Amino acid sequence: MAVAAASATVGPFSPSRSPRGMPRPRMAVRSTTLSVVPILTNLQKNCATPLPVLHHVADAMAADMRAGLAVDGGSNLKMILSFVNSLPTGNEKGLFYALDLGGTNFRVLRVQLGGKDKRVIDTEFEQVSIPPELMFGTSDELFDFIASGLARFVQKESGKFCLPPGMKREVGFTFSFPVKQTSIDSGILIKWTKGFAVSGTAGKNVVACLNEAMGRQGLDMRVSALVNDTVGTLAGARYWDDDAMVAVILGTGTNACYVEQMDAIPKLRGENSASRRMIINTEWGAFSNGLPLTEFDKDMDAASINPGEQIFEKTISGMYLGEIVRRVLLKMAEAGALFGESVPEKLSAPFVLRTPDLCAMQQDTSDNLEAVGSILCDVVGVNSNLTARKVVLQVCDTIVKRGGRLAGAGIVGILQKMEQESKGLIFGRRTVVAMDGGLYEHYPQYRRYLQDAVTELLGFEISKNVIIEHSKDGSGIGAALLAAANSKYAHEF
Repeated sequence: MAVAAASATVGPFSPSRSPRGMPRPRMAVRSTTLSVVPILTNLQKNCATPLPVLHHVADAMAADMRAGLAVDGGSNLKMILSFVNSLPTGNEKGLFYALDLGGTNFRVLRVQLGGKDKRVIDTEFEQVSIPPELMFGTSDELFDFIASGLARFVQKESGKFCLPPGMKREVGFTFSFPVKQTSIDSGILIKWTKGFAVSGTAGKNVVACLNEAMGRQGLDMRVSALVNDTVGTLAGARYWDDDAMVAVILGTGTNACYVEQMDAIPKLRGENSASRRMIINTEWGAFSNGLPLTEFDKDMDAASINPGEQIFEKTISGMYLGEIVRRVLLKMAEAGALFGESVPEKLSAPFVLRTPDLCAMQQDTSDNLEAVGSILCDVVGVNSNLTARKVVLQVCDTIVKRGGRLAGAGIVGILQKMEQESKGLIFGRRTVVAMDGGLYEHYPQYRRYLQDAVTELLGFEISKNVIIEHSKDGSGIGAALLAAANSKYAHEF
């Protein structure tokens, strides 16, 4: 797309000549706004993701995965053992709960399972927003809030859900932060991500934290499976489709998991299972090898609560895309008078521009780009002309295109690793990548860029076998299914 210069708003006074023969004000403003062009050109150049860059990212992802499987700390990718080596079969029966803590909300869900013939008989769920102060509070405060929400939900259990006599309610706990799993129902928090900075949890068993909070609420439940949201998503997808081999979350944060051969996990010693496979939680948000980064990414990272960490996540996930665009627009406003002579105060507020705002602007097909103008006015307090709005859209598209294409390269990296271990059994057959998260679900441009990158990297014929399937809210029902698969009553199914 051609780069357009933005002309600033000069107000009602715009005479052809100013008094006393001074140069026309319009010319001075125009020369200033032309400085937007090199900023945009430089941004597009530094964010470019041509095929060689994508190949490098995919190859580096596969190499980092291999290093992380060899030994703990072998690469930026944690490659966490999930201890999930038996996925739901469809035989599961009974009432099971799921608690899904994945970001700024948590979800509670109950599901009645009816075995092979009836499968999922009924489900109900509720979503609860986490107060921002709890994201920076203590461990007890956060888990008490979550347990109280779960207790209220259990109290609303209607007659259409039936807990078999003599059975205790069991819950699958989806915990979407880096955890060193020690068994199917225990795991130690490595660190908080996604903007959380809760004190007193790092190094603790998060299931114990939840159990203690449930005890304080008088809630008699058992956590029978601790799973990452990607693992839950893969379990939910696999329940319906045996070809599901990878799951990716693209929402506020991002992560991916996949099914690995046990003999390809050197750091797995003494573990065995009939399936000879285990789901690996990659924690791919920490990947950083060869990513095309800009000054805006580096400044945002330096100002974050975890500088130098989660670089892939900060480049491709929903929490950060809007903030990168805001930083670009702020520089354009300061150095190039993109929105006129003054810089709006709101534009200087970190994270004021969110990724849903970018998405809404990119859906604007009106001649005047009225929706773009309204969002810029309402969200960041700027008045804009049509030329400025077009520049804003180019900035949005540049950042979103990079994010989507890098996410696609990451997926191909996982598939390449699986292909090498399975000796050609991935690319030669139908392989499903289960995808969940609001960014993927609601942002059509991002989705298209991701798919384009996968197709370019694999080629048209092979890419036809790779099915990227939206698995809406898969992690919640997947956690309930894993609770059922690992229930202490499983022999009764």
